[in-house]
This record gives sequence, structure tokens and C-alpha cells, in this order.
Amino acid sequence: MATRKKTSVPPDKLRLYEKLVAATEGAETKSNFGSAYTAVNGTMYSMISKYGVVGIRLPPKDIVAFLEKFKTTMFRGDPKWPPSKLMVAVPDDLLANTRALKPYLELSLRHTRTLKPKATKKAP
Repeated sequence: MATRKKTSVPPDKLRLYEKLVAATEGAETKSNFGSAYTAVNGTMYSMISKYGVVGIRLPPKDIVAFLEKFKTTMFRGDPKWPPSKLMVAVPDDLLANTRALKPYLELSLRHTRTLKPKATKKAP
């Protein structure tokens, strides 16, 4: 069993986020800077901030509908940061409902797979 990395994310929120990722085929949690995220081809498509706020990258055409349906805002990893232009904030009640949220993470993963992969740094 792998040793868990230290995180500053509230444990209850992290468990809900990890449950969501585990329920989504092809998604895998990574960690950096004390929080967790998912990425494919070098592009992040979801994350949980150290404040316990989850953001999901949606296709541009689906953002407004998500914001209106769940009465939420664009994601902010830190309250001092400007809102993301690419990720929506997941309300706490929706985060607790893996079944309802899973289709959005699946959509996010499918969308991100269509994006151009990020360049990787090669060792000299």
C-alpha cells in the first residue's frame, strides 16, 4: 500500500473527492502543493483546493448550464485568486452526491482528452 502524501485539504472533503474520482473510469488522483487533482495529457480537469473546494473543467458550452443548474460560481482555488475561466466550483451538497456528480467528471475527462497534449520537458 502506498504511503499517503501529506495534504492540507479537509479530510471529509478529500474523502468525497477521492470517492468521486474512484467511481470514474479512467480518472486517477494526483497530488501537488498539498491538494489533489486529476489530469490527462498534462492538462488538469479537476482539483480540490486546500480549502476543500472542488473545481471541474467542463467544455465551454456546458459551463453556463452547470452554473445555473447548481447555483454556483466559477472555481477559485484560493479566495484571494481570481475565478477560473475553465473550471466550475462544485457545491458541497453536490460533492456529497457522487452519483449525481460523476457524469460531470466523466464529461470533463472526455473533453480534456480532446485537447492538445501539453509539451513535456525532456531531460538534457
